[in-house]
Amino acid sequence: MEALVPAFIAALLTQLGDRSAILTAILADRYGRPLTVAVTAGLAHAALNALAALGAIAIAPTLTPNAQALFLAVALVVGGFSALLPVKTPDRLESWGIGSIPTAFLGTFSLALGAQTQFFTLAFAVRSDPWFAAAGATAGAFAVAFVAGVLGELSWVRIPFRGFRMLVGLLFLIAGAVIGAGALRLI
Repeated sequence: MEALVPAFIAALLTQLGDRSAILTAILADRYGRPLTVAVTAGLAHAALNALAALGAIAIAPTLTPNAQALFLAVALVVGGFSALLPVKTPDRLESWGIGSIPTAFLGTFSLALGAQTQFFTLAFAVRSDPWFAAAGATAGAFAVAFVAGVLGELSWVRIPFRGFRMLVGLLFLIAGAVIGAGALRLI
């Protein structure tokens, strides 16, 4: 249960201003079905986080507590650096003529596959209950997808996420450095 809240917060912070949220806003406007697109994007994130939880179940027994902490530190540092990079607008998927639900699910799934939220889910899941980590990360990603879908593309892209992402990136870098130093027994 201890992974639920940290995974929720990490997913929430990494999804704000991220490409999958922008895609959700784009598709919600295009199809005129914001709740359907947001729920479908949330289901795609749930599937991705379930994959991360399964990966954690496979590798957690092989990791010592220090290795688990170091894994989390690496996830935080990588997340910090990725938050400092500019976010490109994703492909609008206009050539996908398969409907709102398949487009939202497959588009979000393929865009977010291997993204930072999954890495955080895996890092929290190896330290604690994997399914709580997956549930927390899914809830955080869904919360952002819901707001992005309801606001739509024009309103979502007007939100100044750049400064927020820089602050989050710096916080992730600092947290990763502290946790990593502790895992390496430097402090």
